[in-house]
Amino acid sequence: MTKHLKDWIVEADIASMQAAMETGSVTSEELVRVYLERIDEYDSTINSILEINPEAIQIAKDLDQERKESGSRGNLHGIPILLKDNIDTHDKMPTSAGSIALADSYAAKDSLVAAKLRAAGAVLLGKTNMSEWSNFMSSSMPAGYSSRGGQVLNPYGPGEMFVSGSSSGSAAAVAANLGAASIGTETAGSIVGPASQHYVVGIKPTVGLVSRSGIIPISSSQDTPGPVARTVKDAAILLGALTGTDSEDPATLASSKVTLQDYTPFLDASFMRQARIGVPRHYYQHLDKERLAIMEAAIATLTMEGATIVDPVSLHVEQQNWNNDAITYEFKKGLNAYLSQLAEDIPVHSLEELIAYNHNHAEVALQFGQDTLVRSQETTLTEETYLQKIQAYKQLPLQRGIDYALDKDDLDALLLPGDVDGLYIAARLGYPLISVPAGYAEEGVIDARGQSTKGPFGVVFSGRAFSEPTLIKIAYGFEQATHHRVPPGKQSS
Repeated sequence: MTKHLKDWIVEADIASMQAAMETGSVTSEELVRVYLERIDEYDSTINSILEINPEAIQIAKDLDQERKESGSRGNLHGIPILLKDNIDTHDKMPTSAGSIALADSYAAKDSLVAAKLRAAGAVLLGKTNMSEWSNFMSSSMPAGYSSRGGQVLNPYGPGEMFVSGSSSGSAAAVAANLGAASIGTETAGSIVGPASQHYVVGIKPTVGLVSRSGIIPISSSQDTPGPVARTVKDAAILLGALTGTDSEDPATLASSKVTLQDYTPFLDASFMRQARIGVPRHYYQHLDKERLAIMEAAIATLTMEGATIVDPVSLHVEQQNWNNDAITYEFKKGLNAYLSQLAEDIPVHSLEELIAYNHNHAEVALQFGQDTLVRSQETTLTEETYLQKIQAYKQLPLQRGIDYALDKDDLDALLLPGDVDGLYIAARLGYPLISVPAGYAEEGVIDARGQSTKGPFGVVFSGRAFSEPTLIKIAYGFEQATHHRVPPGKQSS
């Protein structure tokens, strides 16, 4: 591999890769090979990649030949993309959610997300490490740890800086330039949290905009896959490739009239001059001095770019926490359904069997226990009570949460810090979020959870259901005004 290509690939975006392939100055095969070289060289430090697709090079070769014979399929033709290890792919890569119990579980068919990426011409480069069972296994397990993959580390400070939610491997890999972009999943903060901590962009779509079929679940009311990329434009390109209705995921049927296949027209920085953005100060109270300064600088930037800032706004539901009974009920039901259809030679086919398997392999499977799995198995919530709880918890935020705040002050979006504390109301409703790099905390502190706040930090824009076009406009305007994103090793305040 030439030194020029090895240098060029660092921070290369999808458009530049596509342009280079169109002119013949680079091939998809070469892109795959250079990313594999970078994984081999750098991932031992951050442990973000769980599995390499052994067919990736051949897929790239085939796509190169197709380009010569019939042209490009579009923006993602030949682009190497990574997927979180809870997303089914019908190939030689297992789908395990980081669990040793599913280390040899090969999906019978692609998830719709994987199928759409293949149809768009993407090369599925590999699977990323993650918090085991999307961090719904143990209350004491650190973010980014799995029994199968070990601990994901932040490339900006391995072992020193927080990696955040369960899509930590997806964010770390993209931050370290080990793939063009990746797909993560989020229940509450698991895309935008890691994106914020790794100087990358994360889009958590409205639940129902992107299908969840073929993805190992936590919550039917909150789960969604979404893109992680180094730029807002790349994230928007990926989002457009993923959307669409799916008969196997009823939540997508509600999006049929608002689904778009191309979000790049919303890369409009001029929108900032008419944007109205609210600042819910309740979610800034816990920030240390450096991170608060990053948020204040972001507010100043938005103002300078012409946005109208309404500060403060109140959501009136700040103290409301998600009902764990409802989540554990959804997890048990969804996981049992997923495990029940696995091949006969897989050792677990229910949550009960998974708990027993982990107990019998405790030395490797239970470094941090499995109290969350046990609590889910023991849930006694009935379907009727569950539906009542879901309805109540959705109505309160609708009446006094995000929609209330946006309507009261005629706002386009809310501006939140890029940690998970302020993201649960959006998660509860299944509403969209976008995280964008905003600054770097040089010193940081040790917070109440014993985690360092040093390192990259992002802002998160929150809006009402299916407001992705508006959020992309605002996020793109902020990104173009600031350009905070830098690769590991070159960060500064």
